[in-house]
Amino acid sequence: MGKNPFKNPESIEDAANKEEKEIVEEETLSENKEESNELQEKYDNLNQQYIRLAADFDNYRKRQEHEREELLKYGTENALKKLLDVLDNFERGKKALENIDDCAKVKESFDLVHKQVVETLKKMGLEEIDTVDKEFDPNFHEAVMQTPTSEKPEHTIINELQKGYKYGDKVLRAALVNVATAE
Repeated sequence: MGKNPFKNPESIEDAANKEEKEIVEEETLSENKEESNELQEKYDNLNQQYIRLAADFDNYRKRQEHEREELLKYGTENALKKLLDVLDNFERGKKALENIDDCAKVKESFDLVHKQVVETLKKMGLEEIDTVDKEFDPNFHEAVMQTPTSEKPEHTIINELQKGYKYGDKVLRAALVNVATAE
């Protein structure tokens, strides 16, 4: 007796399973596409945030650089304005000294202008570095001479050859000094 292919229970089950698998695969593909779209959206959002952040940082850097330049420019301008009074006094002193033969008067004028220069620089924050009879400190002093002596302790500054200056914590110029060494 021949078998009826339409009534084959195995092929009906196979077809149903196959159809079910296709439906599951389509659902999985659909879910994967949705997940992929969500990930793409998240990536795009993060990428846009990164681009904005990079642009903000670049703008911040440029603004800071501009502000620093302005501070330097106006800081120098302020210093120059303070020194103009000193320059004026030099000019007045020069005119006043044209017809003077008295050295005491010249010395007095020079001392007044020197005092004004020192006071102006101190007001701007300039400080002299202490040297004589102080212990040598390589952060503030530069030893250009060493003299063997028993009169002063070793590493003590005997003589200042050139003044040193600092502005706040920053050394602008180290003091040139002569330092005592053991005999």
